[in-house]
Amino acid sequence: MRHRSLLILTSVLTTGALTLTACGSRSDDGDKGGSTGGSGGSTTSAASNVTVVIGVDAPLTGQNSATGLGLQFGAQIAVDDANAKNLVPGVTFKIQAKDDKAQPATGQQNATAFTSDNSVIAAIGPLNSSVAVSMQQVFASANMVEISPANTNPALTQGKDWATGKKTRPFPTYFRTATTDANQGGFAGDYAFNAIKKKSAFVVDDKQTYGAGLAAIFKQKFSSLGGKIAGTDHVNTGDNDFSTLVTKIKNSHADMVYYGGQYDESELITKQLKAAGVKIPLMGGDGMYSDTYITTAGAAAEGDLVTSVGVPVTTLKTATDFINTYKAKKYPGDYGTYGGYTYDATTAIIKAVKVVMDANGGKLPAMPDARKALIDAVQKTDLEGVAGHVSFDEFGDTTNKQLTVYQVKSGKWVAVKSGVYTG
Repeated sequence: MRHRSLLILTSVLTTGALTLTACGSRSDDGDKGGSTGGSGGSTTSAASNVTVVIGVDAPLTGQNSATGLGLQFGAQIAVDDANAKNLVPGVTFKIQAKDDKAQPATGQQNATAFTSDNSVIAAIGPLNSSVAVSMQQVFASANMVEISPANTNPALTQGKDWATGKKTRPFPTYFRTATTDANQGGFAGDYAFNAIKKKSAFVVDDKQTYGAGLAAIFKQKFSSLGGKIAGTDHVNTGDNDFSTLVTKIKNSHADMVYYGGQYDESELITKQLKAAGVKIPLMGGDGMYSDTYITTAGAAAEGDLVTSVGVPVTTLKTATDFINTYKAKKYPGDYGTYGGYTYDATTAIIKAVKVVMDANGGKLPAMPDARKALIDAVQKTDLEGVAGHVSFDEFGDTTNKQLTVYQVKSGKWVAVKSGVYTG
């Protein structure tokens, strides 16, 4: 952990601007992006420099860490760009990243730490929908904006009864730049039945919020088109022996497997499936879309499929500088899945800070008013990002509904279909 001195924001009892403080350095093992602390100081103005911290929560170690690191450094590049371009005069932005290890309880602890720190104005993340469930209320209670570039479970924005058509936004502080599984699962079901002519699917999920929800939506769509569900089963995250599942799939005579979950388990399932002589494709969602899946599964991954949000960032001219920077910095992790969406989510927060300051005479309001004012500013976001247009509907969902199907060809993910799913 590096030690450093910095200027941070602290809450004051007076109205108007936040207090700018000079502080000593300290270390915090949970803070991957720097640490804060301090007391006393003078009132900020547009002419003085104030440091505003944006939290990032993601799995930075262990399960899902390749994708989680893509969130951390996607946000870091956005902050570095904003600072270099002086996007918000008088403000220096900083990232504070925390590792949730893909565990809901840890994510909740991180959310509490962010909201308790008066230097943190908003947060990016998490990666996993199950972790998001544990964090939303914490952020809402503190009126702190949270934008996930990766969560796809519809209930997070549209409420538990969304599937019945009764949509209610649970938390006005929660936004996302990734489209939902309602679109992704249906898109996958349609592609499996109509594009690659699969007639029988064995459906597996990891019993997590994201995986189980996605699998259920695929199953419903595939069945509605006339596809047969040859069988269903569940696995536990962290499992590595899938011999019993492989036997069930083999005996079902399905011509494909659909998996709702992350790459950590699916890369082993497909490897063990092919080793048993079951030469059928495994298809999943964006949780599988990582180079790590191909690296681990090896030749067994050939022909497997995933859906993911948006279009490939490598095909977008708007993402060229972002990708080049990520590579030049030699950042770890996978920028291709959510890196661009994280950059855009972070930029939305940065530009919303400017909107709040412009409405307050060029000064950032004191905490907690700054956080509360940011909610409305983010809701009104309207910008062209590196991964596409960024704006939010009345539920906090992205208005960018584009999706892509990728297939492993010659050891690489190749886009085979892009479009907007309309049901």
